[in-house]
Amino acid sequence: MIDTKFVTREWNTKLTGDFGKRRSELCKAKDYQADWFIHWCDQLGEKPNMHRKQWEFVFVMQAWWERGCIVAGKKGLVFAVGTEPLPAMFASFGCQIVATDILPEKGIEMGWDNGGQLCFGLESLNKRQLCDEADFSRLVSYRPVDMNDIPDDLVDFDFNWSSCSFEHLGTLDLGFRFLKNQMKTLKPGGWAVHTTEYNVSSNDETQENNSTVIYRQRDIEHIVNELRWEGHFVEEVDFSMGGLPEDFMVDTEPHQQKIHLKLQVDKYVVTSIGLIIQKKS
Repeated sequence: MIDTKFVTREWNTKLTGDFGKRRSELCKAKDYQADWFIHWCDQLGEKPNMHRKQWEFVFVMQAWWERGCIVAGKKGLVFAVGTEPLPAMFASFGCQIVATDILPEKGIEMGWDNGGQLCFGLESLNKRQLCDEADFSRLVSYRPVDMNDIPDDLVDFDFNWSSCSFEHLGTLDLGFRFLKNQMKTLKPGGWAVHTTEYNVSSNDETQENNSTVIYRQRDIEHIVNELRWEGHFVEEVDFSMGGLPEDFMVDTEPHQQKIHLKLQVDKYVVTSIGLIIQKKS
């Protein structure tokens, strides 16, 4: 397990500089140059690589660090975990993590058994050895969960998250419903961070009923207003798209995965957006 005293002493400047806390925001090239981004990439055993999936993971980690969630004894829940490294990373800090994903047979039926999109159990979640095996076995558990039907006993978590997952639930409205329902899993005052697909090219047309739907600015504003109306806090949404050369590059089909901050999906240009939400107390 990581020595949290060392973490606090040596990493504080990098992770809590004068840039301010993460807001709800779009993936941008400038983040890849920031000390906090480079730091978390190093912890994952990676170099910043201008890929939006890396941004999603690092955005989640930084958001949790800033809000005091990456602390021994905190309880976290992840939806649609696939084979992502974050459960092992958080367990290395002493967090207790429940990792969930769709039933493997259903995931295979839907074509998600490639590219690390599907979890087949705990053995999928510590392949990078980010956490000592004994600590990992003690702190991380796995269970199959359908995001459209969250079990009533998944409650009292300090934080939860998902990385580009709720856009695969079938419709825009099902994603909205998930964002509301997942709040029930949190303690009062608990935090949620969820990333999803964002339509850069249009606030009118989009994919609304598909295996992957794409949220427009107006859709994000709608669900943020709904969550706030229910009494939850949502960090201010920054819809700016960045001003560096990489922010204007689009990875067209077939995707080369080199500069992959924005990509073509059908006739749309898409990037990632992260939403940070706190459950009402």
